[in-house]
Amino acid sequence: MWRPRAPPRCQVPPRPVSDQAPATVANREPWRPGSRLARLRESHSYGPVLALIGVTFIFMFTAPDDSWARDILVLIECVTVATALWASGLGWARPALVLIVLGVSAAIVQLASSGSTATGLVELLDVLLVGATVAVIGLGVADQREVNRRSVSGAVCVYLLLGILYTYVYGAAAALGPGAFFAQGTDGTPAIRVYFSYVTLATLGYGDYTAAGRVGRALSVSEALLGQLYLVTIVALLVGNFGQIRRQAE
Repeated sequence: MWRPRAPPRCQVPPRPVSDQAPATVANREPWRPGSRLARLRESHSYGPVLALIGVTFIFMFTAPDDSWARDILVLIECVTVATALWASGLGWARPALVLIVLGVSAAIVQLASSGSTATGLVELLDVLLVGATVAVIGLGVADQREVNRRSVSGAVCVYLLLGILYTYVYGAAAALGPGAFFAQGTDGTPAIRVYFSYVTLATLGYGDYTAAGRVGRALSVSEALLGQLYLVTIVALLVGNFGQIRRQAE
């Protein structure tokens, strides 16, 4: 028995390999406000953050141990965390306004009272601001999900911020503690504390200044361990992979 043959099916030729869209993060992850992809597209270089860290470092070494200098440091840290929010692609306008109001309020309190308790509270506020900056940069580096110039520069910023963070921690311990922070019988100036912090972070151990008491020694040991673990894990891994990627590209 004769049966009509079915018409041939129209087959769509496969797309060339060169025209196929690569399986990138942009294709796998939908864009939406506040998503990781949105933050990545809005991120910037960490160069301004690195410049502000340098300004903080120089100001600590050159400024006197006065209330106005501590107020300026609070304002610098507020600007630094706001710049880190901008560089990491996070919403920065509203948090920046809150930080500025917080910094101005802390400056007014510091100028109104000159006691050690007020000084310790301002140092603790600096600890919170620097800690927030470290967290923001860490989120920005994690958003990259690859090793590039931005992630490496962000990791370097975090390492430098650790020294500044412990400088403020030592300042708070010196202001709120019962005795002298250093075994040499002094609390030290901001220049001495930032010097001691980076010497401890790099585990140089010159010995000209040593922490006195259990709290000071525990803090210095934790900084030394954190600095070495950070260098041999995070920074070494990022720099090594970045060099390998550049060699493969060439």
